[in-house]
Amino acid sequence: MLTVPFADLNLQYQSIKADIDSAIAAVIQDSAFIRGAYVDSFETAFAAAVEANHCVSCANGTDALYVAMAALNVSAGDEVITTAHSWISTSAMITHAGATVVFCDTDEDTYTIDPVAVESAITPRTVGIIPVHLYGQPADMDAIMAIARKHNLWVVEDCAQAHLARYKGRLVGTFGNAATYSFYPGKNLGAMGDAGAIVTNDPELAGGMAMLARHGGLTKHQHVIEGINSRLDGLQAAILLAKLPHLPQWTRARQAAAAVFDAGLNQIEDIEVPRVAAGREHVYHLYTVQHPRRDQLAAFLGANGVQTAVNYPTALPFLSAYSRFAHRPQQFPNAYRQQSRILSLPMFAEITRDQQHTVVNLIRAFAES
Repeated sequence: MLTVPFADLNLQYQSIKADIDSAIAAVIQDSAFIRGAYVDSFETAFAAAVEANHCVSCANGTDALYVAMAALNVSAGDEVITTAHSWISTSAMITHAGATVVFCDTDEDTYTIDPVAVESAITPRTVGIIPVHLYGQPADMDAIMAIARKHNLWVVEDCAQAHLARYKGRLVGTFGNAATYSFYPGKNLGAMGDAGAIVTNDPELAGGMAMLARHGGLTKHQHVIEGINSRLDGLQAAILLAKLPHLPQWTRARQAAAAVFDAGLNQIEDIEVPRVAAGREHVYHLYTVQHPRRDQLAAFLGANGVQTAVNYPTALPFLSAYSRFAHRPQQFPNAYRQQSRILSLPMFAEITRDQQHTVVNLIRAFAES
């Protein structure tokens, strides 16, 4: 039986082993473990890769969201709008920054935040919007930015799953006031541990975010403000620097793999493949399908050597963490319906066509059983 992992990080490492090993050895040789030349080089290189003027690295993608909002002076009494379908970091950091999170339902086709729902959620206390480019597909940034301009709101794009994704030819992360990235190991550009970054075209905002992430100052012992300790390790920066030149090729490989899945799954009963909206370039951090018997399908695939995942089994408004809001399913009909139907199939740049055909054939066999 051919087994198919959900992702294969060791295979990626083996493909560029010499580059990674050299990068790690250089950091150890230089004892450049905190900040230093490797972090500076990565910030410069990543900013250029995503076509932003400034990059502020930090410890992880969760901290990136917090630092961005803290630098935008989010405070108690403020409301920040975000999507009902995401990882909890997006919403939890709104709370930790001092604001109240306001959830909006998602677009039925793309899983990204519904701009119509955003507009209806705005109150006099609303200060910002955090759209999430979920699974690697951009949100509807034209509509979101139009709403933000109309109501004088800031926008922080959550690009944790969308490295190099494009909306109408323009890279995500370049629309709002700032954009946050995660380099969690399984991401399209992943470190070998936690790592994150924020990008912006605003030099003043970049400076404020850098101070916040470095104990409140850019020079040791000179603390201009009270900050936090959220610094990118030199080892992770060097690893990311070694991987970054391969990201465009890995992105194309994911897109090619998605096309294979699309072609093989499109005609199978009850399977809904990802739908990509016009003008959006999906980078397939996750290849997520829908099926009315999701749990049974996942169990069948698992029993036959195919790893899957559910991202995410409970929509954010219905988590125990947000029980204080007493949200109801009818407030978020798309997110509520899809939480029991979504299933992420194996997706990584190195996945083979034989592995993909195995997945497709098993899903077809399940449908016919």
